Amino acid sequence: MIVDFFFYLFSAVLLLSATLVVSSRNPVHSVLFLILAFFNAAALFLIAGAEFLAMILVVVYVGAVAVLFMFVVMMLDIDFEQLRGGFQRYAGVGAAVGAGLLIELALTIGGWQLAPHAEVIRLTPTPSNMSNTEALGRVLYTDYIFLFQTAGLVLLVAMIGAIVLTLRERKTSRHQSIRLQTSRDISATLEVVNLSLGAGVTESGGIRRPIQTEPEEVLEDEPEPAHDHHH
Repeated sequence: MIVDFFFYLFSAVLLLSATLVVSSRNPVHSVLFLILAFFNAAALFLIAGAEFLAMILVVVYVGAVAVLFMFVVMMLDIDFEQLRGGFQRYAGVGAAVGAGLLIELALTIGGWQLAPHAEVIRLTPTPSNMSNTEALGRVLYTDYIFLFQTAGLVLLVAMIGAIVLTLRERKTSRHQSIRLQTSRDISATLEVVNLSLGAGVTESGGIRRPIQTEPEEVLEDEPEPAHDHHH
């Protein structure tokens, strides 16, 4: 009785928070409702006896993904008025996409049927000599190891593609010139001074700047311009 009560409680809060994720006008509030949905989904996993999936959901999705969403939303300077201004222009396209997804969901739910042996599997007792985490690990890394590795490769390719697409070489950024750093002598970077006992920085002449500084932009591998000699 108590388990059923908490199951319906967490399920109701999960559905409500998921609805608020897509209906909130403020994206920060959407991320907060998303975190609430993750916590309630983790509670449902605990009720179902899948404690490993519950901890993974909290650690990975709440601790990493949701927090990353929060930082990205708060750091980006998004003009929400401009985003709302184009809502009416793309309302028809959005309605068509939503209708297509609704039809797909209706066809999926209408054509869904229970597998013949599903009831028997559900009533099968859990092995007493194996934990939930061990059983999940055996299934992933034994029966579906190739699919698991393929999913990892797909995520790796997606990460590399995102880095390549967003990488921009800025001319204003300063870079190290290894050639200048290794070719300069000691007199250009180091100055030896004699300090009296008990004398501070002010008595010694203040903070001394380097004698020679590197230029802000140094283009390596650039050929030197040829000098024309006119006689």
